[in-house]
Amino acid sequence: MKEWFITNFPNVVQQGWTGETGWWTSIVQTLYMTFWSAIFGGIAGLIFGIALVLFDSDGIMPNKIIFNIVDKVVSLFRAIPFIILLAFIAPVTQKIVGTQIGTTAALVPLSVGVFPFYARQVQVALQSVNQGTIESAQSLGSSNWDIISGVYLSEAFPELIRVSTVTLISLVGLTAMAGAIGAGGLGNMAISYGYNRFANDTTLVATILVVIMVLIIQVVGDVWARWVDHSSKA
Repeated sequence: MKEWFITNFPNVVQQGWTGETGWWTSIVQTLYMTFWSAIFGGIAGLIFGIALVLFDSDGIMPNKIIFNIVDKVVSLFRAIPFIILLAFIAPVTQKIVGTQIGTTAALVPLSVGVFPFYARQVQVALQSVNQGTIESAQSLGSSNWDIISGVYLSEAFPELIRVSTVTLISLVGLTAMAGAIGAGGLGNMAISYGYNRFANDTTLVATILVVIMVLIIQVVGDVWARWVDHSSKA
């Protein structure tokens, strides 16, 4: 088996497991970019998503001006293709990180790129909460914070897990795209050491590893969402 693999995947073996261009290094870089950009972009997306629901005309804090500002900001960044966004905010990345290349530098465009997508996902999830439940909480004298945390986020939690899963999967794809322009990770491995060098075996293995990551995220997200959903109904 070992000899078969070496014969059929020579470029994969040549890359090695460790080192600057090793497979383990690429996997860790992809996980690093996915995790931290999910944290930063997720927090921003959650805040904007909640704001879109609260300040809407039928929200608990209707405010047309704030809603329009938040809505336009989300729509603007949502409309920019990620590959263009990478170049567009490069000066900002330079100011924040001190460089435009590398895994840490990629966190800025990745966070900015994922937050509007997640904000819309959160908006849809929160809008699925039964309006009667919200009105009941208001009639009992609950504060806005109590309604946000105890009704919106609590009732929509299973759906928030599902949309977070979708967002994470999308983010893995964005890290691969960022890797193609020097951010490292499996995207960089597939393009720089695979496609550009006609090493199809390297591209194939990098692709398989990305697919495995996506499948793990999908399975964990689905199982967690179902468990939370059943627990809340029990």
